[in-house]
Amino acid sequence: MIIISIHQDSSESYNMATSPSRASRRGDLTSSPGRDLPPFEDESEGILGDGQLPGEEEEGEDEGEELIGDGMERDYRPIPALDRYEAEGLDMDEEDLSELSPGARAAAEEAMRRRDREEGISGRLRRGLLYDSEDEDDERPAARRRRLAERAAEGVADEEEDMIESIENLEDMKGHTVREWVSMVAPRLEIYNRFKNFLRTHVDENGHNVFKEKISDMCKENKESLVVNYEDLAAREHVLAYFLPEAPAEMLKIFDEAAKEVVLAMYPKYGRIAHEIHVRISSLPLVEEIRSLRQLHLNQLIRTSGVVSSCTGVLPQLGMVKYNCNKCSFVLGPFFQSQNQEVKPGSCPECQSQGPFEINMEETVYQNYQRITIQESPGKVAAGRLPRSKDAILLADLVDNCKPGDEIELTGIYHNNYDGSLNTANGFPVFATVILANHVARRDEGVAVAELTDDDVKAIVALSKDEQIGERLFASMAPSIYGHEDIKRALALSLFGGEPKNPGGKHKVRGDINALLCGDPGTAKSQFLKYVEKVASRAVFTTGQGASAVGLTAYVQRHPVSREWTLEAGALVLADRGVCLIDEFDKMNDADRTSIHEAMEQQSISISKAGIVTSLQARCTVIAACNPIGGRYDPSLTFADNVDLTEPIVSRFDVLCVVRDTVDQVQDEMLARFVVGSHIKHHPNNKEAGVAADDVVLHNTSDVPPIPQELLRKYIIYAKERIHPKLNQMDQDKVARIYSDLRRESMATGSIPITVRHIESMIRMAEAHAKMHLRDYVLEDDVNMAIRVMLESFIDTQKFSVMRSMRKTFARYLAFRRDNNELLLFILKQLVAEQTAYQRSRYGVQNDMVEVPEKDFKDKARQINVHNLAAFYDSDLFRANKFSHDSKKKLILQQF
Repeated sequence: MIIISIHQDSSESYNMATSPSRASRRGDLTSSPGRDLPPFEDESEGILGDGQLPGEEEEGEDEGEELIGDGMERDYRPIPALDRYEAEGLDMDEEDLSELSPGARAAAEEAMRRRDREEGISGRLRRGLLYDSEDEDDERPAARRRRLAERAAEGVADEEEDMIESIENLEDMKGHTVREWVSMVAPRLEIYNRFKNFLRTHVDENGHNVFKEKISDMCKENKESLVVNYEDLAAREHVLAYFLPEAPAEMLKIFDEAAKEVVLAMYPKYGRIAHEIHVRISSLPLVEEIRSLRQLHLNQLIRTSGVVSSCTGVLPQLGMVKYNCNKCSFVLGPFFQSQNQEVKPGSCPECQSQGPFEINMEETVYQNYQRITIQESPGKVAAGRLPRSKDAILLADLVDNCKPGDEIELTGIYHNNYDGSLNTANGFPVFATVILANHVARRDEGVAVAELTDDDVKAIVALSKDEQIGERLFASMAPSIYGHEDIKRALALSLFGGEPKNPGGKHKVRGDINALLCGDPGTAKSQFLKYVEKVASRAVFTTGQGASAVGLTAYVQRHPVSREWTLEAGALVLADRGVCLIDEFDKMNDADRTSIHEAMEQQSISISKAGIVTSLQARCTVIAACNPIGGRYDPSLTFADNVDLTEPIVSRFDVLCVVRDTVDQVQDEMLARFVVGSHIKHHPNNKEAGVAADDVVLHNTSDVPPIPQELLRKYIIYAKERIHPKLNQMDQDKVARIYSDLRRESMATGSIPITVRHIESMIRMAEAHAKMHLRDYVLEDDVNMAIRVMLESFIDTQKFSVMRSMRKTFARYLAFRRDNNELLLFILKQLVAEQTAYQRSRYGVQNDMVEVPEKDFKDKARQINVHNLAAFYDSDLFRANKFSHDSKKKLILQQF
């Protein structure tokens, strides 16, 4: 027990002097020896002020007691009778009291707090409570600090279970908005601790600590980003998941601080490598389209997707800036810069001057800054609408995560910032909007497959076991277009594509199959392109007249904000890993057309403009359509004479499809019936009239049932992403032999040149055919189909006079997988055409019926090794083309 004498503490003297007990004790001592003090008659009037006795002159009575006066020293004079404590209450010996240790004291305080809670007595300010009347006691914060220091010295952790606020309290925002609430000290501390606890304790279904492994991987790679799945956060801490989209800037700042503490607890020296740890939020449930961003989304956390159309270089941005005063060299700062406005000092605190100030380069802290523009994916833009775009800002380690042409998913805060140029143009206050990126994910391989459900995969695998899957896939291409089997076959192979190869990362061989449709007008070339645009997972459609060289490839322009040269992606770059469709290919200028040479073979676009030397990826299939010179295709001329295209560009197309509009009465009638039936089936008023669309059956040229279009689209995605056939079992001798034969024929006829590219084309088409069947290896059937498509493409480009002899030369290849009935029908039509031409030249008119001798037909059939014609005479194909067989007269009749 410490005894403090009265004359050593003036405040105690004042308290004792003004208290009744002190006054009474003075009254008791009036008759003591050695004292010449007048007796006090009234306690209340005993002492008037500080050391003022009765009889002295009162001064400042209205102003209260005068504590400092002439007689203030009297309070400090020794009074032995008073300089002692009363015996009452002090009769306990010190030995009876043992001094409490800090740990025991903490346990006692814990017991008292528990008692207060049970009795409903509110204690000190607990975390999460904004105000408590007892907090006004000055001893409370000091006692708290002392207790925390004692517990820290003892090594005892703070009482988390007592201080953590319940979930109801954090949800109860007491009338504040989310942004105001999370900015307050108590909720901020609670959010900080909850997120820190989430990072430390979250485990997956296998019991592994998720973030311990993530933090370990992050530190191994010296990164600053810790990716947190929003769904995991919502499952564990749903209040934090609710606050996060509403006040993302404030919440992410708290998350970053908590993550940094957790990382430094695991790796104490990691702060030397990364000064900040950034929490990146992935898998936000709601995906907004760029077109649908509105004022409602301002200052919210959003997730959107698009194609990167342009990006600036990586620039330094001021994070924390210090200034030098030019007059007195005083260093001002630090000033923390915001994204929207520049922070400048007003005056120098040292010399009070207004400037000028210059940035202190040594002590100023910069951060990486990059601005990109994302544009809506080409396939998602509604017809007749311009694609919308939005600027996004990448900071810190997010820079250079993407390049023009990449399709990305962007999670960030939708901000508005003041743009003076926008106001000047519009004449009233308008704010430009920008997305401050938090997480960037590139949509590479596997993202499209992730959209397929387990039921879709089961349906795809079951469909692939169909024996006629190849024919069904060919028949499913553009089922609303009659005929044109060769074009449908080429488009199907192009959509599936081959396998790209890059041995050793030095020599790249493309896997995409390019196709060119050329022919007479009105043969549905543009309709085929439009169909591919709808069925392909990623497609860009453009026309030759509306496309320039830079519009197809890439161009360089000055960024309006930073005034530096930026790279803008063209159609081929935007179609990376997809399909680029070019209509009216012949209407392009030669200079524009040559710009896509590199994109079609090397699948890259090299830029060297305005000091920017770079190469962009353009890994896309090119499907083009063009009209011949003069409008109609002349079969008496070669392909090169019919089309105004140079040899280099023609040789880059794997498949050339020549479409001729020939006159055939039977075929024309069937085509007309198909078109009329299609219009009837799809008329908008059919449902009102009660006519079901399925009741009208359209007979196309193929008898196999087509695949539903939605399932077909998923089948193509699955085959492209999951199936990678190998060439181990490929017949190399057959490919070598057909290549040498084609070279010989091309030199003799003078048509399109056959180059080494055509060998690669056959390999690519064989791989694509194997993908259609979901095979892991390329078999002989795939090679035979590739050779057949290649030969048909080559023969169709020949003169009419050469075509027939070529068909005889390569008949055994062309007959692969072709039904005998189809071959016999083709031969029979040729005989009918010869007979019709003879009748016209002999009689000048054409009869309604054409007679073909059965003997001539049998001779032709023997040449393709078909000896039994009875099955053909009984087939639906024979009757559908209005043929009949007269066995008595041994004639084949066709009625027009």
